[in-house]
Amino acid sequence: MAVSLPEFHSARCTRYRYRYSACRRCADACPHDAVELLDEGIRLDAARCQNCALCTAACPTAALGADNLPRLDLLRRAIKATRFSFACAPSGLAADAVVPCLGALDAAMLAYLAKRRISVELHGSHHCAQCAHGARGEARLALNLQAADALENAATPEAWQGAMLAEASGQADAGTDFRASRRQLFRRLVGRGIDEVARAARPPADLPVEEKAIRAGPWFVPEMRELLQIVCKRKDGEPFRIGPNTALPLMDIRLKRGCTACEACFRVCPSGAMQIREDDDSWNLSFAIDRCVGCGVCMEVCQPRVLYAAETFDASPEREPAILRQLAKQRCNRCDRHFVSTEPCETCPVCADDADAFAAIFG
Repeated sequence: MAVSLPEFHSARCTRYRYRYSACRRCADACPHDAVELLDEGIRLDAARCQNCALCTAACPTAALGADNLPRLDLLRRAIKATRFSFACAPSGLAADAVVPCLGALDAAMLAYLAKRRISVELHGSHHCAQCAHGARGEARLALNLQAADALENAATPEAWQGAMLAEASGQADAGTDFRASRRQLFRRLVGRGIDEVARAARPPADLPVEEKAIRAGPWFVPEMRELLQIVCKRKDGEPFRIGPNTALPLMDIRLKRGCTACEACFRVCPSGAMQIREDDDSWNLSFAIDRCVGCGVCMEVCQPRVLYAAETFDASPEREPAILRQLAKQRCNRCDRHFVSTEPCETCPVCADDADAFAAIFG
């Protein structure tokens, strides 16, 4: 029987948006070496892919989607119950929902169900050693459990009281406290292949940002990122303090001195988190944390290397965009148009280029 392939949306992929991007999250998560990395994105090998959906959980921009893991449909079913169970398909175990791999259950889903005080059971986590998806699926599950635990720790102690997670394999009590059970499962998994998924990203190469290096595409905010808006809201109104996490589409971008106002970060951002806002007098580079998915492509494309991710930040929803850089507009003394420059100039870049071209041709 033919296995369906995950659907690839190239415009959401950071490798498509920026041809020099070193992102390889999907390839690192794939247990079957079915992902070929290209300058314009990726290519899936139909002969190798088993549609385990691990690549979809690893991709923060939702460039990959699997029809055998309808996340929102699963959530709609789960929130109607007080207890809900997931089983991985290779284990052959029964559950309320059968998924291709437990590692494909992302942290946002698990944390959302926990916040709603829904008891979640995972069937088949002990089958990983015999599974074709192997250590990659087990490691991804460990990452997602760790990230869900980080979200719980950032919430008020009473916020998720009564939520539970149990590995229903005959070795865990279904009534175990959510936090204790999850940490027990994480400790069992964490030492067995997690480095294959959580390896440090390669530093971006110092390559010039050519005109064709950045490809345009529509902005898109994944459903799981929107789900985190609910998860990260505290009832007491206090900040939801958290740090960057491999398994969470969350990040807070900051800016050091040295920005050249090239707008490359704005043009490459797949979610619209980096924004250019202008009025009659000023040019503003702003950052909307509610839209950021933590892909890091803005930091890759920044040639002066002045963008960086905060070590800890407030992930509370509905925050106003932060102004990273503001410049006063200047007026060209030749064409009378407004333009932006980091240095005082008498002519705009267009007129300056025209003058240089005229001099090169006629001397």
